[in-house]
Amino acid sequence: MEMEKEKTPYQQIDVALIMIVILLGVVSLIAIYSIQPSLPAKLQNINFVAKQIQWYVIGFVAIVVTMIIDFDRFKNFSWYLYGLGILLLVGLEVFEGTDLAPVKNGAVSWYDLPFIGNFQPAELMKIFLIILLSKIIAKHNEIHPTNRTVKDDLYLVGKLLGVSIIPLALILRQPDLGTSIVLAAIIGSLLLVSGIRWRVLFGMVSTVIAFIGVLVFIYFKNPDFILTYILKKHQMDRFYGWLAPHEFASSYGFQLIKSLVAIGSGQLEGKGLMNGQVYFPEAHTDFIFAVIGEQFGFIGASIVISLYFLLIYRMIHTALESHDPYGSYLCTGVIGMITFQVFQNIGMTVQLMPITGLTLPFISYGGSSLLTSMIAIGIVLNVRSRTKKYMFSD
Repeated sequence: MEMEKEKTPYQQIDVALIMIVILLGVVSLIAIYSIQPSLPAKLQNINFVAKQIQWYVIGFVAIVVTMIIDFDRFKNFSWYLYGLGILLLVGLEVFEGTDLAPVKNGAVSWYDLPFIGNFQPAELMKIFLIILLSKIIAKHNEIHPTNRTVKDDLYLVGKLLGVSIIPLALILRQPDLGTSIVLAAIIGSLLLVSGIRWRVLFGMVSTVIAFIGVLVFIYFKNPDFILTYILKKHQMDRFYGWLAPHEFASSYGFQLIKSLVAIGSGQLEGKGLMNGQVYFPEAHTDFIFAVIGEQFGFIGASIVISLYFLLIYRMIHTALESHDPYGSYLCTGVIGMITFQVFQNIGMTVQLMPITGLTLPFISYGGSSLLTSMIAIGIVLNVRSRTKKYMFSD
């Protein structure tokens, strides 16, 4: 085995991945531009296209900064980042209801910062958790490289869940069920590649399914218990709006019905740019895919979905090529995060998934979510740029 002539990290940048992100950014700007005239009057004086461009510029700067440091060094400050994330989440509890952490749509999930605007710490917590969980798995597998027992696997599961339970609990208290599920998707994706036995994973999945079944049973027997201790009323309303939107067309089924009408009316080629006829409150965020489906039809929606497939493919390719297990785990966490958010956001617009507050990565307007996605891409690019290439000869 011989190693090819070594290249610098910047000579190994995944240009294809960057181009896909740029194309998604172009789609985002076109979609937001087309939505601007139909936004509520209170939002008409805000140039969301310019602000999205600003966040994309900041995002690319974040990518460069993320790539400067060798990804292996992330291990050294993973616990500090985790602590910072927990501190920011606890701060929302401390300043709840103040100008710094106002209540919005029944949740306390954002800091309202001067000159910056809304900042959602749960978004950064996704990245911090990926970095720490990847370190824990890599270190555990170094200590137990072979002849692992079920006890070793359960110990690893315990460590991962022990670290994850605190941010999960804090985010659920906001309440933010959507982001909590994203964290669960990150944990699940990392568990799949951690080397844990399939029978252990099967037992965990069976336990989760059984737990959900118990909650459903309790709900039918005593719905007040679920509304008091498990879910908030507005979260249950979203489930009602998902399962029976036409029965609640004037309330929590309104958004879904509008989404189905918009996507269906777009047909094959769409109605054309700026020709959207279905009104969405603040469509530049959660329901931007429905707007794309209406104005650009099945063809436009298919192009967007294809771009996401290519994005995920490039990240999987990097994860498989990396010779450093820690790098592969980092990529896997990012893949789990972005894949679930894409599936959830697009799925909720076509009634495949319940409606949550999750944005469509790289396309929906939003500073915190876009910056988090860009940092995640920066991590994958970092792993890719520091993966040495080998060629095999006799």
